[in-house]
Amino acid sequence: MDDQVYPPEADTRLLLAAALREVRPSDRVLEIGTGSGEIAHALQASAALVVATDISPHAALAAKRRGVAVIRTDLFAGICGAFDLVVFNPPYLPTSPDDRIDDWLEYALDGGPDGRAVIERFIEEIGRVLAPHGRILLLVSSLTGIDEVREAFSRQGYVSFAVAGERIEGETLVVLRAIRDLCAR
Repeated sequence: MDDQVYPPEADTRLLLAAALREVRPSDRVLEIGTGSGEIAHALQASAALVVATDISPHAALAAKRRGVAVIRTDLFAGICGAFDLVVFNPPYLPTSPDDRIDDWLEYALDGGPDGRAVIERFIEEIGRVLAPHGRILLLVSSLTGIDEVREAFSRQGYVSFAVAGERIEGETLVVLRAIRDLCAR
């Protein structure tokens, strides 16, 4: 695999398992930050449509080679339509400016100073492409602050809860499932 593409790791496998439990045959699925295309590729057999995005040209090419319909873009910029399920394994590692490595793999890892820079932008903008009764699966780490991410969802009118979790090498990984809070309207 290209050393500029995030390889499938424990976080990928945890999110994939949750996505396979969540996906429905009629779903239009959008995977943000597909990386190697592992998740999008696996979901193709279970959903009506699977589209993926990645900001990295290396990752977009890797996913395309796996037969994934992939668009090279930042999050979901330029994406139209409503998706029933949106899946994202974001860059969540807290990263100081001195820690940055300035290559394409950085986009898969660098979550900003608190690990939530990309996550918060995703949560603020996801409503534009999420179907009215759509679901979100977002992988987060204890390094990022799981409660803080749930609060960010809440501020944007979503209810979130953990559907999977695993302790790995000094951190806890959790898959949050989020839906619009229809009672808050």
